[in-house]
Amino acid sequence: LALVEIAHVSYVGNQQHNPGQPLRWDRTKSTDEADALMRHFKDRGTRDTDGLRHSAKMAWRALALLQKELERDEEARE
Repeated sequence: LALVEIAHVSYVGNQQHNPGQPLRWDRTKSTDEADALMRHFKDRGTRDTDGLRHSAKMAWRALALLQKELERDEEARE
C-alpha cells in the first residue's frame, strides 16, 4: 500500500508539473529533496492542500534523495 501511495504522489506531481507528458522525474523541478522531506515530515499524519498525504510526499522525497546519492557514488567510482 505504501509503494502504491508513493507512486500516486509521483503521478499527481507529474500531472501538475508536466501536464500531458509521460510519467517521468523532471529533475529541473525537483532540487530540494532534503528540505522538502523535512517540511513534509513536520506535517506527517495529515494531508497537504492537494489531498495527498504528507508522509507519502516525504517518502517520495526520501527515495529521490537516495537515488541522487547512489548516482553520485556510482559516478565517483567510474
